[in-house]
Amino acid sequence: MRKLVIITLLLLSITPCLRGQRKEMSQARSYIKSGKDYDKAEKLMVELLSKDSLNRMNPKIYLLLYQAVLKQYEAGNEKLYLNQQYDTASLFNITKRMFAVLEALDSVDAAPDKKGRVKLEYRKKHASELDTYRPNLYYGGTFNIHKKDYKTAFVFFDAYLDCGRQPLFSAFDYWQNDRKMLDAAYWATYCGFKLKDPQLTLKYADAALSDSTRRKTALIYVAEACNLMGAKDKYRDVLKAGFDKYPQSPYFFSHLMDCYTLDNKLDSALSVVDRSLSLDGDNPLFLFAKSTVLLNLGQYDECILVSDSLINVNDTLAEPYYNAGTAYLNKGLNLVQKNNSRQYGKQIKELYQKALPYMEKYRKLAPEAKQKWGPALYRIYLRLNMGKQFEEMDNLLNEK
Repeated sequence: MRKLVIITLLLLSITPCLRGQRKEMSQARSYIKSGKDYDKAEKLMVELLSKDSLNRMNPKIYLLLYQAVLKQYEAGNEKLYLNQQYDTASLFNITKRMFAVLEALDSVDAAPDKKGRVKLEYRKKHASELDTYRPNLYYGGTFNIHKKDYKTAFVFFDAYLDCGRQPLFSAFDYWQNDRKMLDAAYWATYCGFKLKDPQLTLKYADAALSDSTRRKTALIYVAEACNLMGAKDKYRDVLKAGFDKYPQSPYFFSHLMDCYTLDNKLDSALSVVDRSLSLDGDNPLFLFAKSTVLLNLGQYDECILVSDSLINVNDTLAEPYYNAGTAYLNKGLNLVQKNNSRQYGKQIKELYQKALPYMEKYRKLAPEAKQKWGPALYRIYLRLNMGKQFEEMDNLLNEK
């Protein structure tokens, strides 16, 4: 008896809901039939779905909602066809809503019945229909990239790519058959990079990297994402992969060199620069990097040779002069620090004399770098008893 009362009360509570549901659905149909107010019909159905979880299991509500959105698409598309004023972005947004509605309906359609059976009633028809509209998701992405609205662009590329995992489109096997999937993956990765959002950048990175024509730039985006995340080891691994594939790329070369230098792995840094120089022996970036690594390794004679070769290639670059001058100074300092440094006085003076033209040239080419050439020239002028120059340098360094 008690069970019967509970069932009766449940039915009584459901009945008003069903009446309200039928009323709103009837109103939505009227809006659609009128040939206008499609947006009002859409709003009614969206509200109906949000009101009650039972409504979200009713395919008829989704079908009405889809019809309302589709009619908006057709009306907008007609205006564009007739060259009438219409917001193109609106058409792309409507397309995205069409996909969202039928993908949600497909989940309801695929739900098993009480006996565990799945009878797909709508999938084939709806998948075929949406497939014709699907390019608009891709072009919605490119449209927003041109507007530099990378956040919205990512949403469209994400929707386009997500079709590849949606059961609704399983018969199409987009990842296998749609070449634009790789394009969309690249542009989604690009949008994440522009947004400085590591998670968005990496979401489709594997697919973007599988496109050999864009792998180089995709690797840069992935590296930057790993760096933003603070994933130091992953960042270095990506840079190594990029350098192995593109050893002449300034990006992978310079950033990998920075990683090894910061970790004090100078031998690894030297291996990197030697490989790059084997491909382009006169490249100023590679030569300067090698001179700097050799300087840090204390291989001063080799540093001077490389610095001089770089100066021969381009004598307007400032830093090679600094490296060579510092190498001579450090050689002299090593002799000064020996207990019997007096016996090396002549050698020390010669080394400081050799450092002098390099540091003075560096000062001329980089006058703003006083914190680098100032102390160096101070030491040189002092050691060589160059009173006038020493006094000038002393005054410069004591300026506030």
